[in-house]
Amino acid sequence: MLGSLARWLRFAGFDTRYLPGCADAVLAGLARAEGRWLLTRDRDLAAKAGPRVLLLRSRGVDALVGELRARLDLRADPARFLSRCPGCNGELAEAPRAAVATRVPPYVAVHAERFRECPECGRVYWPGSHVGRITRRLGELFLSPTVL
Repeated sequence: MLGSLARWLRFAGFDTRYLPGCADAVLAGLARAEGRWLLTRDRDLAAKAGPRVLLLRSRGVDALVGELRARLDLRADPARFLSRCPGCNGELAEAPRAAVATRVPPYVAVHAERFRECPECGRVYWPGSHVGRITRRLGELFLSPTVL
């Protein structure tokens, strides 16, 4: 339900658990145990989850981020942009070329300036043309004035 939002929160550097298909009681218990906000559009889950739950009303990433910024005073730090794995939420770590060269396309292995690896899932990231687009989008979502 909120998978795209989770991905963009991770791109922005927020520690974001996303567990599709997880039972409501488990989600609520994890959120409480880890001191997290539970974000949902499910009224039944919101009713069971406890005090740190936010029942989201918006649809679409732009509107959802705007709602979070307004309701939770959510603030992104541009220095944290692209610091987490968008797939699993692991914190990315610098990786030497030699350690990842066989796991990226040959052209990238030779020409990319730097590499980062997710210690959780093993994915490798490098600065391609998409980084500029993602960073601009993050600025639009998280750094521009909010309008609800």
